[in-house]
Amino acid sequence: VQLEESGGGEVQPGGSLRLSCAASGTIFSTFAMAWYRQAPGKQREFVARIINGGEKNYASAVQGRFTIYRDNDKNIAYLQMNDLKPEDTAVYYCNERNYFGTDFWGNGTLVTVSS
Repeated sequence: VQLEESGGGEVQPGGSLRLSCAASGTIFSTFAMAWYRQAPGKQREFVARIINGGEKNYASAVQGRFTIYRDNDKNIAYLQMNDLKPEDTAVYYCNERNYFGTDFWGNGTLVTVSS
């Protein structure tokens, strides 16, 4: 499985961005797709997840501001980020977990929220 993120950039506080994660390879065994982020000097942390069947989970820090969704026909996962805050600044990574519990990661896309 190969994952490629896009859509990062610099935005002012209160702005919006949409991240995309294009998946290729053995995607039929996908259990869930998720987004994680890693801010400078901090550990990677969970942001949002969408499980086959549609269940979604969010970190409390982004609940109500971020939305994860998938286009199954195009094999793309999205993260719509609204009302961005400086503390959202991080490299955002796409993650895919298959039914065997194996994780795959993209190379990340940088999001900078600054005035």
